[in-house]
Amino acid sequence: MKFSRQTTLRSQATVTGIGVHSGTPVSLTLGPAPIDTGIVFVRTGLDGCDREVKAAFNSVTATELATVLGDRNGPLVSTAEHVLAALCGMGIDNALIEIDGPEVPIMDGSAAPFVAAIDQAGILTQSAARRYIQVLKPVQVAIGRSVGELRPNSSGFQVEVEVDFANAVIGRQAYHFELSPERFRREIARARTFGFMSDVARLWSAGYALGSSFENSLVFDEERLLNPEGLRYADECVRHKVLDAIGDLALAGLPMLGTYRSVRGGHKLNHAVLTALMADRTAWRVVEGETVRRPRVAAEAVGGMVGGMIAPAFGPDVS
Repeated sequence: MKFSRQTTLRSQATVTGIGVHSGTPVSLTLGPAPIDTGIVFVRTGLDGCDREVKAAFNSVTATELATVLGDRNGPLVSTAEHVLAALCGMGIDNALIEIDGPEVPIMDGSAAPFVAAIDQAGILTQSAARRYIQVLKPVQVAIGRSVGELRPNSSGFQVEVEVDFANAVIGRQAYHFELSPERFRREIARARTFGFMSDVARLWSAGYALGSSFENSLVFDEERLLNPEGLRYADECVRHKVLDAIGDLALAGLPMLGTYRSVRGGHKLNHAVLTALMADRTAWRVVEGETVRRPRVAAEAVGGMVGGMIAPAFGPDVS
């Protein structure tokens, strides 16, 4: 019986863009990493001293409008969720991400440019068996009207997201997604971040969204979508929430066997549910290997510019 193996990138690939909140240029390079490394960010250009931070749930320092990673000396990398979603969605276990600024570049507001970078670098199969975090019992967190839950599903990783915005243009949307590289590329990767014109003044005054525009965000007012090119999917907003959830839950450190359900959630809820799962050692275990057949666990023996204004780049954390 054959088992799936860990993967990394075959070579390096670089993307450049601007930080969505600072508006400043940033360069990000995806590259290979050894077996069992996981995903590690290397922040360069800090007074000549590089600092590393592992993409892990206990490295999260903030979740208000994006997922921010850091260490005891402070935040290092903001808006990590899109590149993490791309790596997880394309099945990359080990990678080094070099970044020369405080934010992952927003690109077009989706994970598609990072998927293109992965395609450019190529994927290398490594010699070690892939390991998974298998959810053993339900873990649920409620924050106000938002509810998130991880529950067992030994055949793979699924995401069920429901949003319910007061904005009538978006309203209520739901999406059920079973993760595979093919489906991620086709259904989720191109879904863009979104925001509301009514939030512009508040975000600006707080120092956010200085780099956002129609080129990297869907922008809604009370009556319509303002982007002239329209939507990529009729339900693009909920698909982007699925993308965010995949990126946030990648901070488990290993691919997951389980189903995540989120109702009116966002980064804060995603992180809270993952933290609650990891805190309960009876709720999960690490298993090794997966058959090449349709996912089945093989071994369970191991324990915007509008009238001159910039639109917000991210929807509210709660829908």
